[in-house]
Amino acid sequence: MARLTAKTPARSVPAAPRKRSAHDRAGVTESMEDYLECIFDLESTKGYACVSDVAEALRLNRASTSIMVKRLGKLGFLRYEPYRGFALTPEGSRVAEKIRKRHAMLADLFHLMGLDHRDHLSDIEGPEHHLSDRAFRRFAELAAHLRQHPFPRPAAPHRSFTPI
Repeated sequence: MARLTAKTPARSVPAAPRKRSAHDRAGVTESMEDYLECIFDLESTKGYACVSDVAEALRLNRASTSIMVKRLGKLGFLRYEPYRGFALTPEGSRVAEKIRKRHAMLADLFHLMGLDHRDHLSDIEGPEHHLSDRAFRRFAELAAHLRQHPFPRPAAPHRSFTPI
């Protein structure tokens, strides 16, 4: 073991922080929110969710999906029964519904701005996890305003803004 001297100060290298969501009250990461959103969608359409369906929807392998599902179960977001599937708990549904609302509002806002939300899915996926509740409300107000006062089609660029 090397000794530290006055000439070699100790340097602590901070660990890279996990990407946490704006509503990280219980250690919920972006990835966890994506899983909960996917499970919510599967429950809504099929009535249940299983590891293979979630893995397919998220384009992940079943092993890593199974690990996350078990983690979400331990955190109280899922009721999980091996070999039978799982369902969201009320807390899991609350988080999933919140993310779905954010996604839907951002997709609506993009549409109102003349952008096809399917072409800009990656632009929507990031902010949906990081918007504070206050920012979410303001974006929703902006969407409501744009519904009442739509952009002329095609949208003319603002004079002071030069696109990249």
